[in-house]
Amino acid sequence: MTFTTDRPGTPEGDTGLPTVRSLEELGQLVVRRGRLYVRWSCGPDRDLGATRSVDELTGIPMPGLSANPLRVEEWWGDRSLRLWVARRLFDYCHLRADRVGDVRPWTLCGREVGRGPDNEPLVRDIEPVSWIAPDVIAEAEEEVARQRRPWGPMRR
Repeated sequence: MTFTTDRPGTPEGDTGLPTVRSLEELGQLVVRRGRLYVRWSCGPDRDLGATRSVDELTGIPMPGLSANPLRVEEWWGDRSLRLWVARRLFDYCHLRADRVGDVRPWTLCGREVGRGPDNEPLVRDIEPVSWIAPDVIAEAEEEVARQRRPWGPMRR
């Protein structure tokens, strides 16, 4: 698997991170890296300066950055890896519109140090891994739409 690094002037070029271009690539990355997380934000350059998320309701700083695990859970069995990563992306795709700034998904590795108010992992010692291209989000939305049960993103 090869990732592409986009030209300077794009968020990818600013960080030098490779970009995942398909659900298949993301699935392969999850298999290779194991404890991989996705974070929806303006990117690692901004986030790594903060090193912690803040609870929006109370304003209390948390001990790490909130992220969502991409690692496949055992109960998923041998079901589709493509559907697993599609669902993990789809669950929080509403953050693109709900947050201020150029909010995009990116992957990271790190050490879990607790749980946030939505039971999401809080991660420290972060290693940015890749950006996730907008086309992958569209692909995830299509994959979820093909399921026979109604489902929507986790909106609060």
